[in-house]
Amino acid sequence: MSSFENAALHPDGRLNSHVMASRYAVRGRIYIEAQKRRASGKEVIFTNIGNPQALGQQPITFPRQVISLVTYPQLLEHPNAKDIFPSDALERARQYLANLPGGSGAYQDSRGNLFIREEVAKFIEERDGYAANPEHIFLSDGASPAIQRCLNLLIRNENDAILLPTPQYPLYSASVALLGGHIQGYGLQEDQEWSLSIDNLNDILANLHDKGMTPRAIVIINPGNPTGQVLSYENIEEIVQWAAANHIVVLADEVYQTNVYGKRPFVSFKKVVGDLGDDGKQVELFSFHTVSKGVFGECGRRGGYLEAINIHPDALDQLYKVFSIGLSSNVDGQLMVGLMCNPPKPGDPSYDLYHMECNAIFQSLKRRAEMLSIAFNSLPDVSCQPVKGALYAFPRINIPEGAVKEAEKQNMSPDLFYCLELLHATGICAVPGSGFGQEEGTFHFRTTILPSEDVMPRVIEMFSSFHKEFLHKFGMPAKM
Repeated sequence: MSSFENAALHPDGRLNSHVMASRYAVRGRIYIEAQKRRASGKEVIFTNIGNPQALGQQPITFPRQVISLVTYPQLLEHPNAKDIFPSDALERARQYLANLPGGSGAYQDSRGNLFIREEVAKFIEERDGYAANPEHIFLSDGASPAIQRCLNLLIRNENDAILLPTPQYPLYSASVALLGGHIQGYGLQEDQEWSLSIDNLNDILANLHDKGMTPRAIVIINPGNPTGQVLSYENIEEIVQWAAANHIVVLADEVYQTNVYGKRPFVSFKKVVGDLGDDGKQVELFSFHTVSKGVFGECGRRGGYLEAINIHPDALDQLYKVFSIGLSSNVDGQLMVGLMCNPPKPGDPSYDLYHMECNAIFQSLKRRAEMLSIAFNSLPDVSCQPVKGALYAFPRINIPEGAVKEAEKQNMSPDLFYCLELLHATGICAVPGSGFGQEEGTFHFRTTILPSEDVMPRVIEMFSSFHKEFLHKFGMPAKM
C-alpha cells in the first residue's frame, strides 16, 4: 500500500475539482517532454510560448538602465555616473525614486504606484484620443493576474458563462474552470482570417438562455493568440454594440498591440467605445496590456495593467479589494510598464538608440512572420492564415489516417501525437491545437515566430523535412 494512500491531498476525490478540471496546454505534456529532452542533453527549440528573450531577443537598453539606477540608487551618486548613463536615464530614475515611497523594495498601492498609473493614463490618451482615469488603472504582475481577477469578479456560479474565442489562449479556459464558471466557445472563422461573426454570437446567446445560463463576459484577443489576426475597426464596433445591447462585459486582451505586421492597423476597444459617444457609455470594458510582448519582451519582469471603462464604481471598489489581497504587484514590473508607456521622446539623449533597437526588433519579427507563413503554405497538407499580428502562427495540418489510428492506440489526440513526434525528431517544441480549441475534425498546432532570424531557416528546414517524412511514414506520401 502506498504511503500516500490516505493523504489529504490525494487526486482521487481529495483535491479541488476545479483545479483537476483546468488545463493549460502551453506548459502541458509537450513542455514536460521537452524539459526531459533538454535534461538529457539534447537540443530543444522552445517555440511553445511567447518568451522572446529566452530565444535570443536582446533587452532594450533605456528601461534596463533606469531600473538599474532605481534598484541601486547609489549609482546616481557615482562620480562616473554621467559617463556611464545618459542624462535622461539619470533624470528618469530620480523622478521615479522621488515618487516611490520607500524605494523599489517597498509595497506600493495595491492598484500600483500612482505616478506610474498616471504615465499609463497619458499613454492611453495619446493612443486613443480619449482621457483615461489613473484611478481606474490597475498595475499587475503581467496581464494574466489582472485578467484572472476580473474573471473572479464576474463568475458567481457554474451557470455564469464566459464566451471565449475558439481557438483561444488557454489562460482563459483554465481560469474559468478554476473559478467554477461555464466555458462557452465561439468559433473564429479560419477561412476569413479568423474573423468573428455576430450571427454566431447571437446563436450562442440563444442557446445559453435556453439552458438557463447567464452570459457574463466575452473575451476578445486582438491581435489574436494563437491565430495572429488583427480585427478591423468595423468588427470591433459590431462587437461592442452587441455586448452593450446584451449587457455583456468585454474583456479586451490587447497585449500584442505593438505586434502588427500587415496593412490593417491596431485599433483599441477603448478608442472605438469613445468614438461611439453616448452609446459607448453603455459598454462595460476591461482592457489589458503587458511588457512581456511587443518589442520589450520583458516576460520575467512581470509587468502589466488593466484599464476599467464604464464599470460601476462599487464593482471597482470590489476589484480594488481583490487586488489588495495580493498587497502589491512587483515594483520592477510596475517600473517597466511606466517605461513602456513613457519611452524616450525625439530630442532626448536616449531616443535614437531606443528607436533603433525597437525598430530593429519589430522589423525582424515582421520578416520572421512572413517567412514562417510562406514556409507553412508551401508544404503539402498544411495551410496557414497570414500572421498579421502577435507572435504566433497557427497552421492547419491534414493528419494521415495511419497517424490518427496510432494516436488512438496511444490514447492521445492526433495533433498531440504529431507535436510529440515533431519534438522527438527535431527538438522543436510546439503546442497542439487541441490545447487552444479548434473546429471539430480539424488539426492545428501553434508555434511562435520568435526563433532568431539566423536560426529560423534551420527551424523551417527541420520542420519541413519532418513533416514530409511524417506524411510518408503514416500513409500520405508527400510531394518531394
